[in-house]
Amino acid sequence: MSIRPSRNQAASTFGAYEFFAGGGLAGLGLTGFRTLFANDIDAAKASSWRANHEGVFHHGDVWALTPEDLPKRPDLAWASSPCQDVSLAGARAGLKAHRSGAFWGFWRLMQGLDADGRGPPVIVIENVAGLLTSGEGRDFAAVCTALVEAGYRVGALEMDAALWLPQSRPRLFVVALRGVDGPEIAAPVAPFHSSRLIAAHGRLPDAVRAAWAWWSVAAPPRRNLDLAAVLEPDAEVAWLSDTPTADLLALSAPLHRARLEAALATGDRRVAAGYRRVRMEQGRKVQRLELRLDGLAGCLRTPAGGSSRQYVIVCDEDRIRARRLTGREAARLMGVGDDYRLPSGETAALKLMGDAVAVPVVRALTEGLLAPALAGARVAA
Repeated sequence: MSIRPSRNQAASTFGAYEFFAGGGLAGLGLTGFRTLFANDIDAAKASSWRANHEGVFHHGDVWALTPEDLPKRPDLAWASSPCQDVSLAGARAGLKAHRSGAFWGFWRLMQGLDADGRGPPVIVIENVAGLLTSGEGRDFAAVCTALVEAGYRVGALEMDAALWLPQSRPRLFVVALRGVDGPEIAAPVAPFHSSRLIAAHGRLPDAVRAAWAWWSVAAPPRRNLDLAAVLEPDAEVAWLSDTPTADLLALSAPLHRARLEAALATGDRRVAAGYRRVRMEQGRKVQRLELRLDGLAGCLRTPAGGSSRQYVIVCDEDRIRARRLTGREAARLMGVGDDYRLPSGETAALKLMGDAVAVPVVRALTEGLLAPALAGARVAA
């Protein structure tokens, strides 16, 4: 598996800022862009970014930055602002919470660039799909309203990495254009205009809907990569011993266990992915191992506890084996090639990937919408 060059961007046409950049996966997908400036508050992510990219990187809080710290005039500002407080798995405190409120630190910088005459023609806000309903829809409306009041035409797409990669990972991309035109359609269409996005659009203020665009990005060809294709060879990974494996499988709900037994009975090698989750059953909390055998991994998470580590379950040779997903396998599930330098520790590598954005999704958005909009502006100029 290969990735676009991350260190040599000399042939790039456009300049970009990457805020909340993590390990720089958005930059890997921004085809034709050179990263002029990047930032993240996390020291481990800063180290990973520097190990894989060239350019100006600021390690620290976005609120500590000023427009004077930002070089040149960017064509694009990308912000993958923290999602914990607006995700369905989080506390749903919304953009008023400390972490997700970092968006407003980013927005303060965009306003400062505007005052300097350096505002970007393209802004992308990437977040979890929970932003659509966080704060009863007020958070999504607040982001879109800020963009519209600054003169941008705004729209959004919900894009699932499963269309490109063997991982279920829906993410929301709010795309704002000013002074440039992107491809639009008259009405929402699948797969990138989901029912929850359409519902969120209907709750927006009139002024935002008046400036709304249903951006057009072509759906990819049928995905031909499954989970088994990104896994390490069996002999090169550490498997759980018999007792921990049995204990893990004992957590399976009856339906999931039946599916696993049916897979084993075929005699073929079958690979499943699973997470431990707490469910309410008959009025009490029960820990369950929930499996999927559809060729997809579950959405990668940051490894904050045992339930956030994803398991690989393999049925082969009349037995079932289990192990934890590795950091390198997680990177492949994000579309990152093996030449990407991961942190040395498994937990750090999994955290880096669990917080990131899938490279092929960014690439599709870039090649289908962002780069054509900017290229059209340059031709017109």
